[in-house]
Amino acid sequence: MYDTIIIGAGPAGMTAALYAARSNLKVALIERGIPGGQMNNTSDIENYPGYVNITGPDLSEKMFEPLEKLGVEHVFGFVEKIEDQGGVKKVKTDDGEFVAKTVIIATGSNHRLLEVPGEHELNSRGVSYCAVCDGAFFRDEDLLVVGGGDSAVEEAVFLTQFAKSVTIAHRREELRAQKVLQERAFANSKIQFAWNTIVEEIKGENRVTSVVLKDVQTGQSREESFGGVFIYVGLDPVSAFAKDLGILDEAGWVVTDEHMRTSVPGIFAVGDVRQKDLRQITTAVGDGAIAGQEVYKYITETN
Repeated sequence: MYDTIIIGAGPAGMTAALYAARSNLKVALIERGIPGGQMNNTSDIENYPGYVNITGPDLSEKMFEPLEKLGVEHVFGFVEKIEDQGGVKKVKTDDGEFVAKTVIIATGSNHRLLEVPGEHELNSRGVSYCAVCDGAFFRDEDLLVVGGGDSAVEEAVFLTQFAKSVTIAHRREELRAQKVLQERAFANSKIQFAWNTIVEEIKGENRVTSVVLKDVQTGQSREESFGGVFIYVGLDPVSAFAKDLGILDEAGWVVTDEHMRTSVPGIFAVGDVRQKDLRQITTAVGDGAIAGQEVYKYITETN
């Protein structure tokens, strides 16, 4: 019996584990991959207090390091379901069941797919969702980045150190990214823009060779040669395992109050899986700290 089970070892989950463990709670941290979550897919983090610049994997490692010393149990597994049994919560994974007095959901979100022909077939063969992971494989190639937010623009700039050219295709006439990122992209001679443009199809036999683009204003389609496609068109919450708890909104985000409490007593949610406006490492860390303390309060008040 754990005091709390935290599902997901991104910045929110690791911070929640830190605060809960420092309150002398018995903590299990369930993660299906390496600790850090989406941070591991980020080349340079420039907006985390205390660091002018740090890589995502390095920050992940630094956040995880103190948890083992505090006795947090790290469990590898894929969570399939949470059952609320009142004072006890049962977490079912692909490798067994765990029980705890409380649960903190910190599973984050996944990159949204374009759902166009060729995307699935050519995944890892020119189609990527992680410039940091795959950028070095595309030296001297003409690359396409799809999206207009922070991630799309930031990763497009990152790709210019390898690519011959980078085209940012965005369905609107202006980017949604922070102004400082936009300015960086506009100033980069390797980056060009395809405004009011969506992807209709990604082509290639064994690897990406071209992309069919459509102008949403004129309705005209054109085929252009690209050696790789990097997709950043939004996020979907990782929350299917919680669908029976009645804590999700229509899009699947977990609804909480400012104390990270869901409508089910003893179940909390933090980070990118929450229904919230700003999804950043700093906000995830704040969520985790609050939840770590709230779990301690809940346990002491109910026992």
